[in-house]
Amino acid sequence: MDLETKLELVKRVGEEIITEQELRELLETKEHPVAYDGFEPSGLAHIPFGIYRAINLEDLIRAGIRFKLLIADWHAWINNKMGGDLQKIRRGGEYFVEVWRAAGVDMSGVEVVWASDLTDSAEYWSKVILVAKNTTLNRAIRCLTIMGRTKAELRETAQLFYPMMQSADIFHLGADICQLGLDQRRANMLAREVGPKLGWWKPVAVSHHMLMGLEGVKEPEGYDENRRIDVQISSKMSKSKPSTCLYVHDNEEQIRRKIASAFCPERVVEGNPVLEYCRYIVFRKMDTFMIERPSKFGGDLEVASYEELEKLYMTGKIHPLDLKNATAKALNGIIEPVRSHFESGKAKELYEFVKGERTTR
Repeated sequence: MDLETKLELVKRVGEEIITEQELRELLETKEHPVAYDGFEPSGLAHIPFGIYRAINLEDLIRAGIRFKLLIADWHAWINNKMGGDLQKIRRGGEYFVEVWRAAGVDMSGVEVVWASDLTDSAEYWSKVILVAKNTTLNRAIRCLTIMGRTKAELRETAQLFYPMMQSADIFHLGADICQLGLDQRRANMLAREVGPKLGWWKPVAVSHHMLMGLEGVKEPEGYDENRRIDVQISSKMSKSKPSTCLYVHDNEEQIRRKIASAFCPERVVEGNPVLEYCRYIVFRKMDTFMIERPSKFGGDLEVASYEELEKLYMTGKIHPLDLKNATAKALNGIIEPVRSHFESGKAKELYEFVKGERTTR
């Protein structure tokens, strides 16, 4: 595959790339760069995790990138997920791996790594301390919003370890690319600063978009000084809010009901979650998008691209109800194989376990 095609595949994933020139140089000099993303086990998988993550992984693997998925069980322990019970967190991690398998992730191109295995290494903790010694206390506190918490919610000393560990993860895993959500950019920027100081390297940050919840845009909550980024993080779909979240286990009726209640004003594109799901999921999985409607309202409409869909919606040629019905149908078809995978065997046991645990932020 030529360089430009590889770049385009990565750019499909990265809403923000720091920097594109460094990414180009990396792809020119390394046939199989290593990228990573980390996940705290907690709660049932929603579409950003179970569907969107798999779509992004597919593009990156096609570009020749070797991917490491970090099950951040110790990070989840620090962040008090699943009641701060490390054993429950580990079972939640097993469920996460099962979700990726169900979503069709080519696991031959992916290495699953557990944070608890990293923490057994003195070399790993040496990296954590080195990062900490090269980070001011104020900078560490600013980074704590990567935990999905505002500064007012941060009370435990253990939480100060989190950004130090996340930066050390990058270098211990040998990651050339940090391919996490835009909400994790502060840890990535810290790693880019301390890496060269410590004789390591400056990882490329490829940050993907954060899918918003069904209620649409929310007021910024103080996660970042950049208002655009703060709004996106504040508005992202949360597993702890079932009414505004689409899970990979939702049945067809639940998907239709949730999409029907979604924020979707007529002719409005900005901040419209239904259109966003079409852009980042439906058109990444389907060649065309069929909108079924009665002949008196124009009949069925086959849309070939997201750009075409957006234009038709902005000009009022597609009604919100028709868009919602078509999106619900498309998402149900995409989610169905994952949902079915958890109907029996070990997958069902893991699903039932996680479903029985209270989901916390």
